[in-house]
Amino acid sequence: MPLANGTCLGSYEIIAPLGEGGMGEVYRARDARLGRDVAIKIIPDNYAADPERLARFEREAQVLASLNHPNIAAIYGVEDSGSGQGTVHALVLEFVDGPTLADALAAPMPVPDVLAIARQIAEALEAAHEQGIVHRDLKPANVKVRPDGTVKVLDFGLAKLAAPDVASSSPGRAIGLTASPTLSLQATFAGMILGTAAYMSPEQAKGKPVDRRADIWAFGVVLWEMLTGRRMYDGETAAETLARVIERDPDLNALPASTPPAVRQLLERCLTKDPRSRLQAIGEARIVLGRAIAEPDAAARPAAADSVRGSRGRRALPWALSAVLVAALAAAVALWAPWKKAPRLPDTRVSVEIGADVSLAMDIGTAAVLSRDGQLLAFAAQKDLRDPGQIYIRRLAQLEATPLAGTDGARGPFFSPDGQWIAFFAGGKLKKVAVTGGAPITLCDAPNGRGGYWTDDGRIFFQPDISAAVNSRIAEVSSDGGTPKVVTEPEGVGRPRFPQVLPGGRAMIYTRYSPGGAADVMLQPLPAGDRKTLMRGAYVRYAPSGHLLYIQDATLFAVPFDVARLAVIGSGVPVVEGIAAAPNAAGGQFALSDSGTLMYVAGHSVSSDPPISWMDRSGKTTPLLPKPSNWSNPRFSPDGTRLAIDLAEASMDVWVYDWARDTRTRLTFDPSVEMKPVWTPDGRRIVFSSNKDKAPLNLYWQRADGAGEIQRLTTSEHNQYAGSWHLSGKYLAFMQENPTTNPDIWILPMEGDEASGWKPGKPTIFLATPANESEPIFSPDGKWIAYQSNESGVPEVYVRPFPGPGGKWQISSGGGTYPAWSRTKQELFFSTVTGALQQQIMVARYRTEGDSFAADRAEPLTDTRFLPRPRQRSFDLHPDGNRFAVAAVPPETQGFEKKDKLVFVFNFFDELNRLAPVAKK
Repeated sequence: MPLANGTCLGSYEIIAPLGEGGMGEVYRARDARLGRDVAIKIIPDNYAADPERLARFEREAQVLASLNHPNIAAIYGVEDSGSGQGTVHALVLEFVDGPTLADALAAPMPVPDVLAIARQIAEALEAAHEQGIVHRDLKPANVKVRPDGTVKVLDFGLAKLAAPDVASSSPGRAIGLTASPTLSLQATFAGMILGTAAYMSPEQAKGKPVDRRADIWAFGVVLWEMLTGRRMYDGETAAETLARVIERDPDLNALPASTPPAVRQLLERCLTKDPRSRLQAIGEARIVLGRAIAEPDAAARPAAADSVRGSRGRRALPWALSAVLVAALAAAVALWAPWKKAPRLPDTRVSVEIGADVSLAMDIGTAAVLSRDGQLLAFAAQKDLRDPGQIYIRRLAQLEATPLAGTDGARGPFFSPDGQWIAFFAGGKLKKVAVTGGAPITLCDAPNGRGGYWTDDGRIFFQPDISAAVNSRIAEVSSDGGTPKVVTEPEGVGRPRFPQVLPGGRAMIYTRYSPGGAADVMLQPLPAGDRKTLMRGAYVRYAPSGHLLYIQDATLFAVPFDVARLAVIGSGVPVVEGIAAAPNAAGGQFALSDSGTLMYVAGHSVSSDPPISWMDRSGKTTPLLPKPSNWSNPRFSPDGTRLAIDLAEASMDVWVYDWARDTRTRLTFDPSVEMKPVWTPDGRRIVFSSNKDKAPLNLYWQRADGAGEIQRLTTSEHNQYAGSWHLSGKYLAFMQENPTTNPDIWILPMEGDEASGWKPGKPTIFLATPANESEPIFSPDGKWIAYQSNESGVPEVYVRPFPGPGGKWQISSGGGTYPAWSRTKQELFFSTVTGALQQQIMVARYRTEGDSFAADRAEPLTDTRFLPRPRQRSFDLHPDGNRFAVAAVPPETQGFEKKDKLVFVFNFFDELNRLAPVAKK
């Protein structure tokens, strides 16, 4: 609501309106306390109503207020007036009298005036860039020239200030197009100015991340306009203007003959479309302009590089003029030609809310998918960390999404070809549900599924279980349900996931993830044949444009692909940066429709290698191993002085960290995989899994001080992982994969001692059922084994007596993994997934009497979350029973981070063909 003259906001009295912008109305006001005029910019109500945005707005304003430079219009503060819903929030800005630079650009300006103004703009940008602040919306309307010639750059950083975090920090920056050249998201993010189309850098126009080089581009455009008296890029709509920014090179031939060569060269550097080749620091522009002002005669002389050409250059001049004339004629004919195709529309990006008050569930697989015709959106989402989540469906022509009943706990949705059904994973099953609702139909077992694809002939190819390497294969089942049929061979330690059948059905692509963190794009001929590796990458999808799309470090790459020859053509090129990805799960949050729409969640890679932290019972975290690394499976030595981990660097090996001395010691040096270390009770040796003898992962051990040779303990055709040692040192509980019964728990007896030597006995089965049993951990007294099993459909923690027989007690409820016994109290700890790619420590207090075991209801030890690690166990309990080794979640992301926006990119196939052209046949 406009403010009337005389209205008071705190100590400021409104004098007159000055205008209206994307951030709200602007007024001239009088500061009664300091006796000066100021500019008051009113923050829109729907923006100020969001407490998080408002708090962030105030923090950013404090940063911008630190800019103290004579060529920058200052931000004095934030003013709140009124109470309740009547509160008015406003920015208090320096009032700058005089015309804007836009008012003076009706005609070319004298070169001396241009140089003086441009140098002051450069000085303002340099001062801001030195403090890490980018303008993002530099244009003549944001530059004022006072009567004394002083230049003031306005609205510094307000584009960032207005943008929500997801838009300001990710390249999936929301861009909505309006009829005006100024871009704003009034429908989604009210008043968020992202830039003015004619002054946006090419990378900004494409929705990519911006830094100071975007300001340098805009500076060049403004300088060009001052010299020529006209806009460099213009169009009737923002879309047309953006298309010209992206497609057309700056016309430096339009510069007047009086432009100094040094300034011409400066413009060439500022207006280079590739930001990597562009002028990298605006301070260089200030130096060039300063010299041009101080030495106008020298600036007017040709550059030294031109004079070197000498007579050879003069002899070439007629030929050059002829070439220019021919090119100009060809351009004129091309522009006139009636057969010329219409210019390619730019890919248009729009950020939209998902249509429900929930957050995308991105902890397992891809959360949101599109129907093939691009008309329907389906996504898995949850209300909070305790909500298991469900499937929501939304027609893109509608505003609201509808939950589908009976889909509790659903993850990894994918559409049928006709868009009438959605398949998904839940409760250890592969299911489907009609998009119109109704009872879900169970198709088959899928204990730990990762991705599926529904073919035109009614088959579903899917990953049923990634928890066991031997069983971690792609399977096929009828879309009507039935018994799955395995279609890929074992991958060793690799885990295949996210399959897609290529057009024609002759082959399938998928991602193979390895415990070391590597992910490869694989091709498997169908119905059979030798698979091959296509490239390094994750979450591969085939696009009807003739490309393979895949993720590397949160960047979407594209490479042309010949479906007929099943061959990659050329090398991959980056096409979209800043897509939420989980390299530790080889996943990516993007989807395609056959109609040429890309949809993705803006974000970053969530698998940045964290340091190891202590976490105490209160949830407080402190550094343990501060150096970030790709670690997993932490296990404390029995005396609590050292920590064993497996670490993926050049290869995956077992390391020991002594925090008292702050030293890391590499225990294994074989180029093969060594992982999942477990200490013997006396702390002298460490057992681990290795495939060093070119076999599946079997059990080996090595002295903890590195002395002596590595000794093999088991020989099996199946992968094995150590769990824990009995307190006597005579028994090792371990998990062994089995293609028939899934992972089982086995016991390896050990004979001998340190003096006479150790000799492994014959392993025996402790627990084998059709369910997955793993992570066996002996109790401190050796009488019990805790383990995890998915016999209920989800992993839960159970306890059985050792050596048995006896009962079984379920400890967790609603999910539990990786049990750990306290040595000081009768407590059993385990982890549980809380959503948002985070885990939480749970504790159950227990009592024993004879053969009876009784546990209290498990409860959270603390609200503090920690990050999962890529290879099984993510935490360990110190022998003192009070501290844990974890990957701490950064404080700003503790708890539930809501993700409720998607970025849509239309005309995406046109952009793919421009960036990675497909050869015509």
